[in-house]
Amino acid sequence: MRFSEAGPVATAFWRVFLALPALWIWALASDGPGHWRSVRAHPGMLLLIGFFFAGDLAFWHWSILLTSVANATLLSNLAPIFVTLGAWWLFRDAPKKLFLGGLVAALAGTALLIGAGSGQSASGHSGHALLGDALGVVTAMFYAGYQMAVTRLRAKVATATLMAWSCLVMSALLLPAALLMGEQILPQTATGWITVIALALVAQAAGQSLIAYAMAHLPGTFSSVGLLWQPVAAALFAWVLIGETMGTLQFAGALLVLAGIALARRSALLKK
Repeated sequence: MRFSEAGPVATAFWRVFLALPALWIWALASDGPGHWRSVRAHPGMLLLIGFFFAGDLAFWHWSILLTSVANATLLSNLAPIFVTLGAWWLFRDAPKKLFLGGLVAALAGTALLIGAGSGQSASGHSGHALLGDALGVVTAMFYAGYQMAVTRLRAKVATATLMAWSCLVMSALLLPAALLMGEQILPQTATGWITVIALALVAQAAGQSLIAYAMAHLPGTFSSVGLLWQPVAAALFAWVLIGETMGTLQFAGALLVLAGIALARRSALLKK
């Protein structure tokens, strides 16, 4: 996102729009007649999933530009809190103490991991930074809604169909939003186009499809905590690919995240 030549919402549009050909070929080839049966049976949920993830991407991209990447990433990872509260409120799925302990450990580890490596790159407590932090929390709310909706629908709808239709809905929502906000829509160089194409194929077509598939086989609260691997993986990739070493506090944060995931997994197994 930081390297994109398009605006933040426009970049989100290109991420989902350029993934559509691959996703639709996959959906029609793998799901066949079941694709259209699923669409007729669950049109509202497919629209809702697209709406939630469009909001997630739009608010997160703006958050990244207004505050530090560390803050934006950390706050967007508050989604497990909203997933747990949402499951409790909507489905009377009260969390176990063991899960709550795992959730606290995982969130604390994420804060330690990202905070230890963020340095002083944030823009202090300026109005823009505070707005960016607030948008990070809004991102977490949208992502929690997306996770819950996907978890409820994924057992009934093939991953390919879910991804193809949700990305179509997202494209229809994000492009008008970017135009209304007066953003730069088109990348200006070959490198700019490579950036958005990579986002489409790696982050959206591959990454989000794998997440949607996994959500069919895991409890919603546990899969949400498991997604806290994202900042851990980011730290590891930064270390291996661009030489950003992890300090003692960052290693401690990674261990806390792993411990939290293990506790959450244990809690999910005890509920069966």
